[in-house]
Amino acid sequence: YLTVSIEPLPPVVVGDAVTLKCNFKTDGKMREIVWYRVTDGGTIKQKIFTFDAMFSTNFSQMENYRKREDLVYQSTVRLPEVRISDNGPYECHVGIYDRATREKVVLASGNVFLNVMAPPTSISVLAADTPAPFSRYQAQNFTLVCVVSGGKPAPLVYFKRDGEPIEATPLPEPPAGASSWAPRNLLHRDLDDTKLPKSLAADGELGMGNPFPTADPPRGLAAERDSVTESIPETVVSREFPRWVHMAEPIYYFRHTHAPVSDGTVEARATLTWTLNPQIDNEALFSCEVKHPALSMPMQSEVTLVAPKGPKITMTPTRARVGDTVRILVQGFQNEVFPEPLFTWTRVGSRLLDGSAEHDGKELVLERVPAELNGSMYRCTAQNPLGSTDTHTRLIVFENPNIPRGPEDSNGSLPGHRGFRFVLALTLTVILELT
Repeated sequence: YLTVSIEPLPPVVVGDAVTLKCNFKTDGKMREIVWYRVTDGGTIKQKIFTFDAMFSTNFSQMENYRKREDLVYQSTVRLPEVRISDNGPYECHVGIYDRATREKVVLASGNVFLNVMAPPTSISVLAADTPAPFSRYQAQNFTLVCVVSGGKPAPLVYFKRDGEPIEATPLPEPPAGASSWAPRNLLHRDLDDTKLPKSLAADGELGMGNPFPTADPPRGLAAERDSVTESIPETVVSREFPRWVHMAEPIYYFRHTHAPVSDGTVEARATLTWTLNPQIDNEALFSCEVKHPALSMPMQSEVTLVAPKGPKITMTPTRARVGDTVRILVQGFQNEVFPEPLFTWTRVGSRLLDGSAEHDGKELVLERVPAELNGSMYRCTAQNPLGSTDTHTRLIVFENPNIPRGPEDSNGSLPGHRGFRFVLALTLTVILELT
């Protein structure tokens, strides 16, 4: 008789040592023991170890593994450091000689499944749809995305706010449109009519039966950008706050998906969506935590929602001359900002040098600046869904001695008199700026 049995294995973690034990009983004479690794749903059996009783030899067919396994007993194979690729079924085949004829071999086999787990290798929290503008006239949906990679099996992902677990409504399918499923917690809007676009104020007083317009105002708070009449001091740094308030706790929506990766791991994505309230969500701490059977304690990644404050702007060259290329760059803020801000540049009272009304990006480049730009003021609006801030800088353009001039100007004055008037005007401008 011949019976074969293999002890079941608990899940193991990548890097652990695993022993595959093949137990058998027989009253016959041993011929061989062969271990197979089964792949492709059982269609392929890869021989990984053989014990030949006729010659009392054993050898490995796992050359690619550099003989990672050691024969502990004739019926046992040890894998010192398992990999994700080792995951799957294994079979032990035992052969004995038939009693009637030594030329016939009787075979029996057993199988076991090796479940290899891998802890997540990375976790990060991102904001969806960023950079995005800030609207103080209309409530905005906001989504945090937690991405967990390198785990097997898929981990359990959940969110916390200020250290407290968030009770969220499961969302099995992605929303078809934000307006169809978004929570509407706007029981009251405290509107400032002086800040409304003229087209809205002309429709009558809001809250008196007229529906609130759903279209966003022009990006960059165009209601405050009267390019003809506004006069802004250079030192102004203003911040915008919402003109509406929530009267109820936010309703959170949660969605969890995972996708297999070619290396056998799973990428998990969890999203948390709610109607953002900058008045209470600004400086709120959100964390994404992950539980996994291969982890002794949860992994976590956290972000703090913060509106931009105090942009730091640099201008190069610091002493611009006619014909230079001037670069105005936002280097950072007085605080850590999340999510990524949207930067919009405008020229106060006129269009930009290239004729456009505004420019998006952290850097504004002015190619070959003319003398006419001397004293012009540029505004940078930095905004994210939690708030907006404006800062201004003035461009001073000095005369370039390398650019030749004609013998006379249009009034017939000599070059020296014209240069004297230009230097005097620049000196008066600098004195006024300093005072």
